[in-house]
Amino acid sequence: MRAWLVILALFFAAPALAAPTCQDRGGDTIRCGTQGAMPVGWTPSAQQLWDRQLSRPPGAGRRELLSAFCVVGLILALIALLPEADGWREEQDDE
Repeated sequence: MRAWLVILALFFAAPALAAPTCQDRGGDTIRCGTQGAMPVGWTPSAQQLWDRQLSRPPGAGRRELLSAFCVVGLILALIALLPEADGWREEQDDE
């Protein structure tokens, strides 16, 4: 019976509303009411968004991805080479 009450309470609960976010002139997300924030709902023009996309550095290339993969593989290989743990012996419990 209690489970049904919880389900009904969750079903009829009002969703929480988040505070609105604003953007600055560069298109970055910023808290509303701070210096440099544009009004709620303002979006930069398509040209501004394109210029911002071009100014970002390119993503990781194949060489960086391959080196990251090799590093992770090396770490996993080192973990695999660790000796097996024998566990806890009862005579060590007195120490």
